[in-house]
Amino acid sequence: MAGADFLQLDPASAPPRGLAGWLATEIRAAVADGRLPVDARLPATRALATELAVSRGVVVEAYQRLVDEGVLAGHRGGGTVVRAGLTQPVPATPARPAAPVEYDLTPGVPDLSAFPRAAWLRAERAVLDRITATDLRYGDPRGVFALRAAIAGWLTRNRGIRADPDDLLIVNGVAQTLSLLAHVLLARGTPAIGVEEPGSFGARDLLRYQQMKVTPIPVDDLGIDTDALIESGVDSVLVTPAHQMPTGVVLAAARRRALLDWAAEGGLVIEDDYDAEHRYDRAPVCALHALAPDRIVYTGSVSKTLAPALRLGWLLAPPPLRAELIGAKYYTDITSQSLGQFVVAELMTSGAVDKHLRLTRIRHRRRRNAVLDALAEYFPGARVHGVAAGLHLLVSLPELADDTEFAKHALAEGVAVHPLSWYRINAGEPGLVIGYAASPPDQLREAIRRLSCL
Repeated sequence: MAGADFLQLDPASAPPRGLAGWLATEIRAAVADGRLPVDARLPATRALATELAVSRGVVVEAYQRLVDEGVLAGHRGGGTVVRAGLTQPVPATPARPAAPVEYDLTPGVPDLSAFPRAAWLRAERAVLDRITATDLRYGDPRGVFALRAAIAGWLTRNRGIRADPDDLLIVNGVAQTLSLLAHVLLARGTPAIGVEEPGSFGARDLLRYQQMKVTPIPVDDLGIDTDALIESGVDSVLVTPAHQMPTGVVLAAARRRALLDWAAEGGLVIEDDYDAEHRYDRAPVCALHALAPDRIVYTGSVSKTLAPALRLGWLLAPPPLRAELIGAKYYTDITSQSLGQFVVAELMTSGAVDKHLRLTRIRHRRRRNAVLDALAEYFPGARVHGVAAGLHLLVSLPELADDTEFAKHALAEGVAVHPLSWYRINAGEPGLVIGYAASPPDQLREAIRRLSCL
């Protein structure tokens, strides 16, 4: 009877015509629960194939899938080793029970296995050859000029925003933008801020942590309800107009005009350009900031374009706020780390970021399509929102009564998925927010199948 001492693998438990997927799943689970720690060496493909009585191609394919995901890597001395552990993400929301995660559908993460490592190394070498000792000192609190200039060019080409590099502030992601703004708004005596409902619970929780009073403003099929915004009485509002988080709605033209009219009367719009780079079936949408730069704080980051680990973003604020934000940045951390800024600037100006984005759009589209096909098969009654762009889908299921309980049961079955309730302040229709960009198609299909069995 075929089998292996390695992880006690038994091919008899594999589904028909699915040996490679089964083997990849078993190895992935072993990495997730610690049976295979980082740097553990895997058996040679030929040896494992012999033990399992399968073709060597099956083992090669399974290993390659995990290499593409960033779980495994080729070792310099030969063989294959575990490159990265798999851990369950910790949400900024009510705690979830600890359980091994086999299939992670957490939204907000791009395909990190596609990170342009070779281009990064080339850019890093070029930067280290060029920078001087002075560049390694404490720098301008606004950030490295080379990156501010590169971002200004990027925004002009891709988002329709004309920005002077001197007007940009480099931050540690959009999260720091919100922290700095909270500090400034509180100092100005305006502690209330409107947030989209449903909307990003991470942004909501961060603002609350900074002692801001968050006021939910409803979102419908046209985007944020500007009439409700006016009635709320708040002086500032955080919006994601290009691809609303989590519904995926694009702010409609009439609502855009109404929001700009509200800003012209003294309101402050904070535009998080969420997922603007990732679109598949629709034309790009111009950033709001391009239409009213004196009333809009614009922020974005490379978290969805390159990787969240870089912790680099940008902030473009109207002149009355700019000096206060720069001061808040200085007294928070003096300036963001500089070497990464130089490297990202090199990647942007060389065209490497554009090339990377073209590649990931293709991969993300395939993964989105895999989820749509699986939903059509396993959840034929589902209504799916936000299909045309972004890195996640919002799924409404007629039979779903309690999405939080459903997500808890899903996690017990090895599938991490967000309930829509996490994104709400008030009660509302349940649903699931499914991130698809970080997982290959076969994993996405199996995750949806498991959800259908709950």
